[in-house]
Amino acid sequence: MKRRNYVILFDGVLMKRRELKLNLDNVKAEILYHRYQGFDLNTLLVGFGSKRRVLSTWEGFKDVCFVANVHHPDGLSEITMYHYDEFEQSFPASLGVDCDDLAMLSTGAHMDNLAVCEKSFKDLRVCCLATGGVGNALRSGVDVAEWVEQDGKYVSTRGTINIFVLTNAALTDGAMARAIITATEAKTAALQDMDARSCVSPDVLATGTGTDNMIVVSGCWSKAPLVSCGGHTKVGELIGVATKVAVAETIKRHEASVSK
Repeated sequence: MKRRNYVILFDGVLMKRRELKLNLDNVKAEILYHRYQGFDLNTLLVGFGSKRRVLSTWEGFKDVCFVANVHHPDGLSEITMYHYDEFEQSFPASLGVDCDDLAMLSTGAHMDNLAVCEKSFKDLRVCCLATGGVGNALRSGVDVAEWVEQDGKYVSTRGTINIFVLTNAALTDGAMARAIITATEAKTAALQDMDARSCVSPDVLATGTGTDNMIVVSGCWSKAPLVSCGGHTKVGELIGVATKVAVAETIKRHEASVSK
């Protein structure tokens, strides 16, 4: 992966940027190092040049030009925990992006530990970009929850696994929803392979962190939209492999960084 460092200017504010080279046409990915309300942040920003159909486990279906994964330092997390709606409305401007043009996830994981895996078959391409750790890992269907949402939303924590799945193929809404199942199964397989344990029930394997989120981005290539991303389809295979590799690598990087 080729990267380069340089500085850009948004509204008179200098911002360091590190570009990520992806093998997808009309897709630009970069990590931005910037400030927001006095906090140092780093954000993965992926732009498409024109609107793409996306499915976010946080916001549902949207048509946007950008998707972002935002690192929240501890101090900012304490604020946004109870005022996340305000953050969602005001934060995009710090990137020079309109909030209606952005689908966004947030996490305590640093973008320097981002992992990228790309897989292809003939003209079909899939890319997974993942961040995360297992500090708050859980086993779904077994562990007891502590949080009850009433009027607000909860921001992600340090262990959150956030995943972007991009493909150059156009996908139906149903295929995008099925892609989330395929990628989630692959994420769980990665956790099981590394023997990640639930922080609530350490005697059982974790299936996720309890705060995980995902965005699937449909592409523009293919004469007709693909209608399935299940495990028996080639696109499903690519999504599964790319996700499993990226999740395992980002957790390895994250855990190494927090243990220093």
